[in-house]
Amino acid sequence: MCGIAGYVGAGQDPAIEFAVRRMMERLRRRGPDSEGLHAWPDAVFGHRRLAILDLSPAGHQPMLTPDGELGVVFNGCIYNFLELRAELEARGVVFQSHCDTEVLLHGYRAWGGEGLARRLRGMYAFALWDAREQRLTLVRDRLGVKPLYYAEPGNGTLVFASSAVALRQGLEPGGICDEAVLAFLEFGYVPEHLTIYRGQCKLAPGTLLEWHKGRSRLVSYWELPARTSSSGPGFEEAVEQTQTLILDAVRLRLQSDVPVGALLSGGIDSTLVCWAMARLNANIRAFTVSAAGDPSDESAAAAQTARQLGLHHEIVPLPEQTAGLLEELIEAYGEPFACSSALAMLRVSRAVRPYATVLLTGDGGDDIFLGYPYHANYWRAQKLAQQIPAPLASLWPLGRGLTAPFSFLRRPRHFLDYATGGLGAVTRVHDGLPYFERHGLLGDRLAPLALPERQISLSPASGRQLLDDMLAYERRMQLPGEFLTKVDGATTHHSLEARSPLLDTVLWDYATTLPFSTRLHHGQLKAVLKEIVRRHLGPEVADRPKQGFTVPVERWLATQWREPLEELLSGGTRLEALGLVRPGKMAPVLAAELRQGRVPVQWWYLLVLNRWLDASALQ
Repeated sequence: MCGIAGYVGAGQDPAIEFAVRRMMERLRRRGPDSEGLHAWPDAVFGHRRLAILDLSPAGHQPMLTPDGELGVVFNGCIYNFLELRAELEARGVVFQSHCDTEVLLHGYRAWGGEGLARRLRGMYAFALWDAREQRLTLVRDRLGVKPLYYAEPGNGTLVFASSAVALRQGLEPGGICDEAVLAFLEFGYVPEHLTIYRGQCKLAPGTLLEWHKGRSRLVSYWELPARTSSSGPGFEEAVEQTQTLILDAVRLRLQSDVPVGALLSGGIDSTLVCWAMARLNANIRAFTVSAAGDPSDESAAAAQTARQLGLHHEIVPLPEQTAGLLEELIEAYGEPFACSSALAMLRVSRAVRPYATVLLTGDGGDDIFLGYPYHANYWRAQKLAQQIPAPLASLWPLGRGLTAPFSFLRRPRHFLDYATGGLGAVTRVHDGLPYFERHGLLGDRLAPLALPERQISLSPASGRQLLDDMLAYERRMQLPGEFLTKVDGATTHHSLEARSPLLDTVLWDYATTLPFSTRLHHGQLKAVLKEIVRRHLGPEVADRPKQGFTVPVERWLATQWREPLEELLSGGTRLEALGLVRPGKMAPVLAAELRQGRVPVQWWYLLVLNRWLDASALQ
């Protein structure tokens, strides 16, 4: 895990080197082991290193070819670098190091930017400068595990960095993006197509940006294969092949010259990763975060699994005192981020760091093997939609109002909404912005805006492919914006490299070929992964109910976090001063919520946003 930054197109302006150094300073926690900077006549690259492979100075970055014409700064890990290295050596390339970074330099020279990107298997964000061609190539990994921000401030220049706050150090001061704030209040995170600072962009997952003499273009180099039909591998074949691919994905992610640890909950995904490591005879320590007394606590189940697998195991309790957690959350994430489980991820990352530098996680299994209850619900709605004639489906909105007085029909009503309206019906159900609108909380800057995700057309055609549409929507929104951001922000804040075998894109390419009837075999969520666990660890582990670890912020806001929450009522908050919240509106609404003893999550969003604005000192 590293931090990268750079500036191209400004000539040999001495101020540019200082700007890159400022960006590097904000990336210190991503790479505490060393720093490097290199300047060409029209480009400056900076790097902060967390050494994982080849700890010697040969792995130092920016890394250059011997002639100095090519240079690269790289964040992440190329898991198939040994395979690519062998292919390049067969072409006569002589390597100077034993790390994966050098493969990028020689691979670019052999295959070009797009050809290189299409060969990579891993998580990565890198910038490569070709001094002879005056060409910059930025590349982000297929699913968006590693972040990469950039801006084109004018005069043909381009600036990039690993985080929004670092990139801000290389640009003229700018304000916040109103559309990004609106999206944050809806989702609790800033989606991939937006950034919190005006003028910044995120390079999309699976995308390459090429800048050449002041002009840039974007190229999509990978898309998840489309699910073309209901035919595909049967259940038994799927279980066997998935097991093989998981073992291979874990094996590749054990490549390291530093100690490796793993997260272990009571759930299927992390259990499966730890089983694979034990099967591969990896000597690792597993860590479990515990919230004693909370219904979501899975530490006892995780401890039982660890004993069964023969793993060294450590339980990390969340502190009874929550002081400092909110401040750490604001510091760790470059944009406002209100995923409550990030608090637990930060705490366990801090605990792991003394023992390991690489941390394997179970992220990704739910997303591709269909592990959330709503996946089964959307599949049922999709199957129903395929049986409803289009003219009949179009009549449902006309009759829907007749069911409104009957509260017991709420769920069937939504189910028919999904079947007849598709993705647009699903996105309208989410209660983010509607809470603020019902209570008149949105300020003058936000009230006139519309959120595109709430404007998706209602479509019977989308209903007939609802689960397909929802999975594509999640890959575009929640996966990179919330799930991957949570892990990357928390682990890099404590100088860890997180690796997620179930995010392996070879595994994802295969899983996409599996029919929904296979992934939801006999109506069971994540049936393929559960069957692997059942065969190797038994039904007691495989059939544990899914809990999911959550931090009870809604309860904490009414108790131990009540004091910081009440700061929002003091008047003169940045939320009000910037026109994001209507002055004087928060006090009566919050007072009513506090009397209930549980504060809705929307107030957590407001608290995080206000603290982030204070920390950023934005005007």
